[in-house]
Amino acid sequence: MKALLARTYGPLEHLEIGDLPRPAPGPGQLLVRVEAAAVNPIDVALVTGRLRAELPVRHPFVPGVDVSGVVAAVGAGTGPFAIGDAVIAWKGVPSGAFAEYTIVRADDSAAVRPAGLDARRGAALPTGALTAAALLDEAGLGPGSTLLVVGATGGLGSYTVQLAKRAGATVFATGRTGDGGYLRNLGADDVIDYSTENVAERIRDRAPDGVDAVIDVAQAGPALASSAAAVKPGGLVVSPLGGPPSFDRNVTARYTGTTTPTGRLAELAGLAATGDLRVEIDREYPFTEARQALTDFAGRHVRGKLVITF
Repeated sequence: MKALLARTYGPLEHLEIGDLPRPAPGPGQLLVRVEAAAVNPIDVALVTGRLRAELPVRHPFVPGVDVSGVVAAVGAGTGPFAIGDAVIAWKGVPSGAFAEYTIVRADDSAAVRPAGLDARRGAALPTGALTAAALLDEAGLGPGSTLLVVGATGGLGSYTVQLAKRAGATVFATGRTGDGGYLRNLGADDVIDYSTENVAERIRDRAPDGVDAVIDVAQAGPALASSAAAVKPGGLVVSPLGGPPSFDRNVTARYTGTTTPTGRLAELAGLAATGDLRVEIDREYPFTEARQALTDFAGRHVRGKLVITF
C-alpha cells in the first residue's frame, strides 16, 4: 500500500510517499481503507522530532491521527463493527492515517460514521471535537458562564467555540483581522483581534471582573499568564498544552488532552451529521499532495481543518 513516510526525524520536506505492507488487524482492531484523513499539530511534532523525548516513534513513521474510511477487515472481538461499515476514528500515537489502509482500535476511539456525515468532514472531526469536549469538561461551564477561547480559528478552537455555546456560555473568541465573521458564525458572541488589541483589556471592557474561564489552545507554559489576566479572581485557565498550576489572583489551571469517554465520538458525529456541529474545512489535498498539506499547516493561518483525501 502507499503511505506518507518519514524515514527519520527531520524537516517536513523529507516526507515521501512510499510502499509499506498492508497491515492485518489483531484482536480488537479494524483494518480501515482510508477515504480521508485530517492534519493536526501532533503530526508535525512527531515527524520533526519535537516530541521525541515524550513520544518517540519508530521509523519509517506514518503520521496522521484522524481517519475516516470503510472497514476492510476485522480482528477478533470487534463488537458492533463489521466489514463494510463507514467509520471515523482517533488513532493517537503511533499514528498511521496518511496511508491507503490503517489499523484502528475497535473501542470508543472509533465510531460508525452516520449518514449525513461524508468522509471529508468525518476525518476532520475526532481530535478537534474530542479534545474540545475534554477541555470543556475541565472548564465546567454552564448557562450564564463566560468563556474566552484563545486560538479560536483553528480546528480545535472552532469546536471549542461551538460546544461552549451549546452549553449556554457567553463566548469571547480571539482571531486575526478578518476572522470576525467566521467566528461569529460559529457562535462567538464577541471577537477580539489579538493582532491589534490587548486581549485582557478588551475582555475587561465587556466583563469588568473578567471571564469565568479561558480555554487557550494556542499558548503554553509561562505565556498562559496573558490569558490568565483575562480571568476573574479565583477563575480558571484550561489548556491542552501544559503550563504552571496557578497564576496571580488565585487563578488556577487545568490541563487535559484528547479523551474518548464511552459514546462521545458517536455523539459528536451525530451532531456533525445533522449540522448541529459545524465541521470547518479550510482546504483539501489529494493524497499525492499530503506532504504539502503538512507544510501548509505548519506555515499558514488555518481556519478549521486541512484534509487529505484518497
